[in-house]
Amino acid sequence: MTALATILCGGAVAGHQRSRRRAAPSLHVRGGSASDAAHLVCGRKLRPALFPASSFGTLPLSSPGSRKLLRTSASAAAPSSDSQGQAKPIGFLERYPALVTGFFFFMWYFLNVIFNILNKKIFDYFPYPYFVSVTHLSVGVLYCLISWSTGLLKRAPMNSTLLKLLLPVAICHAIGHVTSTVSFAAVSVSFAHTIKALEPFFNAAASQFILGQQVPFTLWLSLAPVVIGVSVASLTELSFNWTGFINAMISNISFTYRSIYSKKAMTDMDSTNLYAYISIIALIVCIPPALIIEGPQLVQHGFKDAIAKVGLTKLVSNIFLAGLFYHLYNQVATNTLQRVAPLTHAVGNVLKRVFVIGFSIIIFGNKITTQTGIGTGIAISGVALYSVIKAKIEEEKKEGVAAVAP
Repeated sequence: MTALATILCGGAVAGHQRSRRRAAPSLHVRGGSASDAAHLVCGRKLRPALFPASSFGTLPLSSPGSRKLLRTSASAAAPSSDSQGQAKPIGFLERYPALVTGFFFFMWYFLNVIFNILNKKIFDYFPYPYFVSVTHLSVGVLYCLISWSTGLLKRAPMNSTLLKLLLPVAICHAIGHVTSTVSFAAVSVSFAHTIKALEPFFNAAASQFILGQQVPFTLWLSLAPVVIGVSVASLTELSFNWTGFINAMISNISFTYRSIYSKKAMTDMDSTNLYAYISIIALIVCIPPALIIEGPQLVQHGFKDAIAKVGLTKLVSNIFLAGLFYHLYNQVATNTLQRVAPLTHAVGNVLKRVFVIGFSIIIFGNKITTQTGIGTGIAISGVALYSVIKAKIEEEKKEGVAAVAP
């Protein structure tokens, strides 16, 4: 565990040092299923920083387009010198950057797969997604409160102006997370992720028709396979039900509006504190619906039935671990984004969805029809094409701005 923490911490610091050498963009309040402290909106996910920003300075909320994958300068390759001119040994992180980045990708996929599997198994004996979603957020809030109380993170002050900016972001985050959890409880994990592949379509539609930003025709064309694939998969999905489908669609729309409000909420507060406040607000928003919708059932027989099936210890530990893995996989996803180019991260995010779908089918033994498999493949391919085209367009825009800058 010590070695693991050393690699993660070193990777976070190295990624931050590289980002400091570039021109940092404005702070905006992404993996989606988004972020939580270092990239409050990182494409589609709300993701947290792996370590509090106070440990190594303030992290930018979006990575510069000029970032290149694993570019090592000559100065980094040569041994550094101290004030007396004596060479310092090169550390493991500087010597093997590709290995460290590969480790981040592995942990990102591993934690995400474990979360999805553990979360789905909980619903076999505890079918209360509103309460489970509350526990997910509670673990993240607990993490932030402990960081504040121990001094690991210095709490940033909150005022009414900032609260008004963050409130719509947190509400959309809460709705998106709850509806995602309801969808995962109602249908198979593989089908829920297939529906959530439509999220880029809603993002493009919002940019075009709500924000007034022109979306290139090539991007719209790349989204056609996504819509077609999801439609084909839905027609013959064995686990299909309207509760799961509608909630997954509401989740897509909520995360899209979260991105819109996040662009309007600009602040100089560090990303870790921002995510802490958003998580607290989102938790407060999620508690009343959970109590109203599932509270009476939980009190009457929900907890008793679950304890009778698996025992109190397993029930509590599994719910807590699901929340912990939810928090950790978002953290590692953020650190991975800081180490690689946006294009590489976009492709990695698509491959992550493929891994989750594949492992869920294997673990749960989900039976899928040939048509569902073909539809899922078409949808994922469309998301991959969209991600590649969008990342290239963004990089070209930033390179053009840098070229004309004095």
